Amino acid sequence: MRIVILSVTGKQPAWVLAGVDEYAKRLKSHFKVEFIDLKAEPRSQGRPVSVILEAEAARILDRIPSNSHVIALDERGSQRTTQQLAALIGKWKQGGETIVLVIGGPDGLAPQIKDRARSLWALSLLTLPHGLAKVLLTEQLYRAASLLEGHPYHRE
Repeated sequence: MRIVILSVTGKQPAWVLAGVDEYAKRLKSHFKVEFIDLKAEPRSQGRPVSVILEAEAARILDRIPSNSHVIALDERGSQRTTQQLAALIGKWKQGGETIVLVIGGPDGLAPQIKDRARSLWALSLLTLPHGLAKVLLTEQLYRAASLLEGHPYHRE
């Protein structure tokens, strides 16, 4: 199984890079995880958000592998527990699909990305900074994978 975290981002602080790197290292023994970071479109005065989102969407769609299971992260999406995520990972491992989790830029995701996704997920009802969302997502993938294997990292 392969999981791709595709994100629209800018330069991230050291703590974000360290957090993502730490959980990515831990995930190596569970499944392949790949990170694709796309530079956010310039947000200049007078440039409509719709134009920005369209440009980002084109680049996102270009990087999504064909026949992959796409999940768009959006604060209005449905939430999952760690146990539910673990069950999904177990199912995904059996199916062998490529799973693509898409994190949008400062203005979120264009409608065509949400339409391409099989589901919309919210990591929280709160709006999270991009870097924190990426760390949280990577940690939860590790937590769910370790739960599946009976590792004591996750506690009820």
